[in-house]
Amino acid sequence: MRDALIEQLAALVGDAQVIVEAAAMQPWLTDWRGRYRGAARCVVRPGTRAEVAAVVAACATAGAPIVPQGGNTSLCGAATPDASGAAVVLSLGRLNRILAVDPLNDTITVEAGCTLAAVQAAASAAGRLFPLALAAEGTCQIGGNLSTNAGGVQVLRYGNTRELTLGLEVVLADGTVWNGLRGLRKDNTGYDLKQLFIGAEGTLGVITAAVLKLFALPPVQTTCWLNVATPAAAVELLHRAKDAFDAQLTAFELVSDTAFGLVLRHIPGSRQPGAVSPWYVLAEFSGAAPAAVEAWLAACLAEGTVADGTVAHSQAQARQLWALRENISEAQKIEGLSIKHDIALPLSRIADFLAQADAALAAAFPGIRVVAFGHVGDGNLHYNLSQPESGDNAAFITRQPAVHRLVHDIVHALDGSISAEHGLGQLKREEILRYKSAPEMALMRALKQALDPRGLMNPGKLL
Repeated sequence: MRDALIEQLAALVGDAQVIVEAAAMQPWLTDWRGRYRGAARCVVRPGTRAEVAAVVAACATAGAPIVPQGGNTSLCGAATPDASGAAVVLSLGRLNRILAVDPLNDTITVEAGCTLAAVQAAASAAGRLFPLALAAEGTCQIGGNLSTNAGGVQVLRYGNTRELTLGLEVVLADGTVWNGLRGLRKDNTGYDLKQLFIGAEGTLGVITAAVLKLFALPPVQTTCWLNVATPAAAVELLHRAKDAFDAQLTAFELVSDTAFGLVLRHIPGSRQPGAVSPWYVLAEFSGAAPAAVEAWLAACLAEGTVADGTVAHSQAQARQLWALRENISEAQKIEGLSIKHDIALPLSRIADFLAQADAALAAAFPGIRVVAFGHVGDGNLHYNLSQPESGDNAAFITRQPAVHRLVHDIVHALDGSISAEHGLGQLKREEILRYKSAPEMALMRALKQALDPRGLMNPGKLL
C-alpha cells in the first residue's frame, strides 16, 4: 500500500516515474563497487527543474530525507541511501538536456542529468572542448561530477570541476530554486554561492543545471607510454615536461606495474606496449608539434630519464594507450575486494609517501599487494591494497580501519588530503574528523545548519 507522500509524488511527476517495488528499486540502492546497499521509501525520477522543486518541497513538508543521485558511480557511497528505508531517492537522469552552447563565450549550459560523455559530444559538435575526462564518462552525470568536484585526467591543465564551472541552478532544501546560471568569469557582487554546492555531495541542495567552461579543441595531440624506474623519476620527468611544454602538457598519469598487470590479466585485448618496467607514465601533449614531443623524448631516453617509450601515431593507438590506464579500476573490480584510498599530496612528497606507506604496510601486513596509480600531474594518487590471493581478501577487509589509519596518518603528516576527487560520502565521514581542525568542522556544520536546518538533504554523508 502506498503512503500519502508517494501518492503526492506520483501526482507531481507521473505514476510511472515513482518506483516503489523493492526489486525494481535495486539499481538505485547499490553503489557501483557493490560495497554499500540501502533501502528507500521510493525512487522518484523528475523530468524538469519545476518537478525537482515540487518533489523537494513535498519531501520537506513530510519530513522525508532526500538522497540525490546521478549516474550512481560514486566510489564512497555518497549516492546510496541508508538502510532505514525512510529516504526518497531523487534520480536526476531525466534532466538530460543541453540547454545552450555559446561558442563565443566558451560556455555550455546543461541539465544535471546529462552524462559527461553527452556534454563532451555537444561541445565537440560546436568545435569546442569540455575537458573533464573520467573513465566513467559514459555513465556519470554532470550533477554528480559537480557534487563531488570531480577531477579526472586533465586537471593538470584545466583544473577540477570547480574550476570549470561558472554558474549553477540549485533547488534548496525547502524547494526554493536559486537560479545562478550566469556565464560570467567576473562577478564580484558578494559571496560566490555556487562554490558552496560544488563538492557538497548533495548535502546542501540539489544541483539541477550548470554553466560550464569550454575551450579550443587542440589541433593535435600526442600520447605516449613511458617506462620510468621510480616514482621520484616520474615526478622529475613531470617537472621537465612542464618546463618544456607548459600548458601543452595536458595529462600525466602514473601507473605501477602491479596495477598494469591487473589490466593485462582481466581486460581482453590489453597488450604490453614496449618493455616491462616497475613504473609507467602515460603523458598527453595537446597543441605541441609531434616532432617537438618526440625530440624531447629522444633527449630523455638518451639521458636515461626514460628507459623506453611508445608514442601513439593515430587516434586508435592513443585510445589503446588510454584504455590501459582507464581500465585499472574495472580490472580491480574483477580481481576482487580491495581497500582503496584516493589521496592528494604535494608533488614533491609523492615519492616520500609511496616509500613510507609501502614500508609501513609491508611491516604491518606481510605479503600485502599495493596497487598504485593516478593523476600524478596534480598530486592525486589512487593507493589500493589487497592480498595477492583474492580468497584472502574477505578477512583482510576486516582490517580496513587499521589500514586506513596507517595510510591516512602518513598522508596527513606529508600535508596531504585523504580525499582528492571522490569526496567523503559514507566511507570517510568519520575518518575526516581525525584530520580536519575543529574550526573547519564547525564552519562546515554551520553551513549545513543554515542551508538544511532539518538535516534532510543526503543525511549520513560528508558530515
